[in-house]
Order: sequence, then C-alpha cells, then structure tokens
Amino acid sequence: MSPGALNTAARAAAPRVQAPTAGTGRGARGSLRTGLLLAAVAAPGAAGLSSPSLVLPAIARELHTGPDSAAWLMSGYGLGMMLGTPLLTGTAGRRGPRALLIASAGALLLGVLVTLAAGAVLGPLVAGRVLLAVGAAGFNVAAFQLAARQPDGRASGVVAIGSAAGGTAGLFIGAAVAAALDWRACLVLPVLTLAVLPAALRGCAGPAAGPGGGSEPAPARGAGAKPARRSFLGLDALAVPRFRAVAAVMLTLATVNFGLVYGAPRRVAGLTGWSAVQTGAVGSLATLTGALLSWSLVRAAPRLGLRRTTGLLLGVSFAALALAALGPWAPLVLLGAGAGACVNAGGQGVLTGAAAEAVAPQRRPEAIGLFNLVFLLGAALGPQLAASLVH
Repeated sequence: MSPGALNTAARAAAPRVQAPTAGTGRGARGSLRTGLLLAAVAAPGAAGLSSPSLVLPAIARELHTGPDSAAWLMSGYGLGMMLGTPLLTGTAGRRGPRALLIASAGALLLGVLVTLAAGAVLGPLVAGRVLLAVGAAGFNVAAFQLAARQPDGRASGVVAIGSAAGGTAGLFIGAAVAAALDWRACLVLPVLTLAVLPAALRGCAGPAAGPGGGSEPAPARGAGAKPARRSFLGLDALAVPRFRAVAAVMLTLATVNFGLVYGAPRRVAGLTGWSAVQTGAVGSLATLTGALLSWSLVRAAPRLGLRRTTGLLLGVSFAALALAALGPWAPLVLLGAGAGACVNAGGQGVLTGAAAEAVAPQRRPEAIGLFNLVFLLGAALGPQLAASLVH
C-alpha cells in the first residue's frame, strides 16, 4: 500500500502545500466539532458494555443466581452489538444515516423498556440488554458514516477515541450510577445517547464527502440504468485486497486489546494484591490514557504512509501483549494495557477511512458496517482467547 492510498483518517493532519487560509481553519474546526458530537453519539453505547462490570456481584445476589449467569448481562450486550451492526447497516445503505439513527433510537428505547420492566428476572434483563446493544451498534455505525463525510479525517479519529474513552469510563460511571440510583440504572447507560440525537439528526443534512473532500455525486442513472445490487452485509468488500488487509489489521488490534482488557487486570491483581475496585481504577486510567494518546497516531499517519502506519500499529500491539503477559511488575502490565488501547483506538480511527476508500463510493456504507463488524469480532474473540490462556 502506497502513501498515496492513505485513508480519510490518516489525512487528518496531513500538511498542505498551499498556505493555510481562514476557510481551511474554519473547516478543520468544523470537522473537529462534528467529531466531538459524533463521539458523544458513540461513547454511551461503548460505555454500556463495561458499565455493569463492577456491579455484577451485587446483581447476582439480587437475582439469586451465580456470577457466571449474571455475566450474561455483559456477554448478551456484546452479542447484541455484533447482531446490530450488520442488521442496521443495511438500513443505512438503503436510506442513509438519518434513518439509521432513528432505527437505532427505536431499538434502544425498546431495550430500555424491556430492561426496566424485567424486574429481577435474568432472562428478560439479558433480552433488554441485547436490544439496547442493537441500538448502540447502530449509533456507532452512524457516527463513523457521518464522520466519513468530513473533508479530512479528524472526525473519524475523534469518534474512535471517544468510543474507546466511553468503554473505559463506563466501568466507573456504571458503578456510580448503581450506587446513587439502582443497579438497573447502570444497565441502561446507553440511553444517554438520546441527549445528543437531535443534534446528530441535524448533521445528517450535510453532503457526503468524497475522497478529495468534496461531495460525493449520486450514482448516475440513465433512463434504462438499473441500480447496483448490494451484497448481503457488504461482503463483496472482502473481494477487494486493500479492504481485506486493513480489516485483518483491525481484527488483530481489537483481539489483542480486548484480550488485555480481560487479562491485564487479573495479572495486576495477582502481582499487587489490590482489590477489584482498586485494580479497575488504575487499569481504567491506563487504558483511558492510551486511548487519548491515540490521537498522536492519527496525526502521525500522513507522514508515515499507510504501510508503515499499519506496521507500527501491529508492532506496538504485539509489544503490548508481551508486556502485559510477561511483565514482572504491575507498571509494565499497565503500560502494556495502555499501549494496546492506544493502537486499538488509533487503528480504528486510521483504518476505518482506509476500508471505506478501498471500495466504490456507493458501497461505502456497507463497507464501514462490515469493518465495524470485524472490530466487534475482535472484541468478542479477545476475552475468550485470554480466558482460555489464563485457565
């Protein structure tokens, strides 16, 4: 892959040949503001994955069940995100991000109602969490699709960082909400997305940005032209070598990162004797720091080129795995966890645009959805692989 094939996110900080103008500055600031808004769309859904974690023992006692059964409140949410990504991506492909946001809000509200009405019965609670996650997955896909409309990649990078930060902060927000209100409240944390939904819907009116930052022309249709067929889940993108390459890199980064999310805190607790809350606090601080530092990777990507950027991402990811798995001291394990979070968030921001640019403009909504599904597959595989290795 040549530097000329840099993705949308990698062009975020690319130096321009021409002198900067006031319009360029306004455009960059507007892209950043849009990214912050879309990060607020994606972050609550990411927080919903981790929000019950510290409360699960109390929930298990309330439901008169074991910790393994209560863990389905987290596993079911991950399953719902995997199901919701392809399910709602089709809505975006046919009707656009606005329809996707509305459909996602409907699934989210239905999930809230089922969860709150379930009482202390595990099955309906898990079903409600699955529906919540379907809506959260749709918001995540919509956020990245709307970010891809911006003339540079700042918005995609900010969305990726916001999503990673939301997943980290959810651990403590969930515990605080459960302590202040009720444990059911921490299960419906993704409902916070509805606070920024009106602003996101207004943002859907903007034109879609093409590869060069302009508007994407609608596919020309003559009198006898037939609309292009869309493959199931956008799987035709897998026929494009460039898409397969960046998707494989993202799968690796996500698998390593979420494996560390499961395994690193257990190593830290074993090395230090800290309680679960203490370990979670320090571990979340390390991963949040890594997620925020990923912006440096996004900014460096244009100078490095896509080939060297992906090499750096993979190299740091494997180094993070080695540190977390083999480090003899807790600070080294935490450094590995933070580095894994850094390249995971940075890679999502950089590689989402590359995946979109690998396919024709009219195929990009499905391609972004499929790319996000690959990311979620890594999120599901990582903990399972880590658990197998630990046991």
